[in-house]
Amino acid sequence: MSITGVPGRRTLLLAIAIAALGSGVASAQGNLVLYCAVQEEWCRAMVNAFERKTGVKIAMTRKSSGEIYAQVKAEAANPRGDIWWGGTGDPHMQAAEEGLTLPYRSPDMAKLQDWAVRQWEQSKERAIGVYAGALGFGFNTKLLASKNLPEPKCWADLLNPKFKDEVQIADPNSSGTSYTMLATMVQLMGEDAAFDYLKKLHRNINQYTKSGAAPAKATGSGETLIGITFLHDMVTFIVGSKAPIKTVAPCEGTGYEIGSMSIIKGARNLESAKKWYDWALSAEAQSIGGIAKAFQVPSHREAKAPPEAPDFSTIKFIQYDFAKYGSSAERRRLLAKWDKEVKSLPK
Repeated sequence: MSITGVPGRRTLLLAIAIAALGSGVASAQGNLVLYCAVQEEWCRAMVNAFERKTGVKIAMTRKSSGEIYAQVKAEAANPRGDIWWGGTGDPHMQAAEEGLTLPYRSPDMAKLQDWAVRQWEQSKERAIGVYAGALGFGFNTKLLASKNLPEPKCWADLLNPKFKDEVQIADPNSSGTSYTMLATMVQLMGEDAAFDYLKKLHRNINQYTKSGAAPAKATGSGETLIGITFLHDMVTFIVGSKAPIKTVAPCEGTGYEIGSMSIIKGARNLESAKKWYDWALSAEAQSIGGIAKAFQVPSHREAKAPPEAPDFSTIKFIQYDFAKYGSSAERRRLLAKWDKEVKSLPK
């Protein structure tokens, strides 16, 4: 039989050997299971950049912060994820307290903002800050004008009866954004006054969404007049779709998030998780946020915030207690109280 026809045994063995070598190299580069809690576009941009840089192959799942926390907890006996990147810090802190994540110290710690390092210290080295974002709300300017309604500037303004069924916010059980709002109100007003406020606000809520960013999209499209979100989520739709949105940092003061990152205890691809962790803290990786139209403030000192990012110097912030309101007991207590006293109320 001619060697130029059907391959002979030696040729076939050589082809098998080359294929095996190629697959071995790919395997050696590693794999990673990533749980991502920022917007899909930013998740994808980060994944693509990391895969190009390292050759590590990533299986990525995008969910809201509360959903990822619930998944990590449910999978604790048989972990499937390796690293949890992004999303509000409170559920990261709860996961740390419950022993669902691992302590890790990155070589780049000295290059991070103080608030990022404090998050790491308070979580006993199990969660670290990767970005920060201010809580607030936005409104659709065209809708506001067409309805001839007053421009809201403060949290108190959202209780105006004229805004009945005009306000949208996520459910704090699934959304880290909305839990931040719940904890912010308690710290800003005191617990009794905060729950009184939330009960009154309930009358004006048209929907409790699953995702914290969903009200920003609904505000931009005109599905709702007002959306309560992190301000950077509103900016994403202002920049990306030229949506007629005006953002508001409430006059009374507001809370903020420290978007965090945690390595999941029992990670099957621990070395790849550490590679992602170190890279995600770099100025190079944090610059991807602005490119992906994500306008949070990065935690690396040398990473410049996108020019469209909210100017923190103009916002009145509360002294948000991340340790207390990220604790397992406090989160469970406040969420149960919100379910019982707010969500269950009739409209």
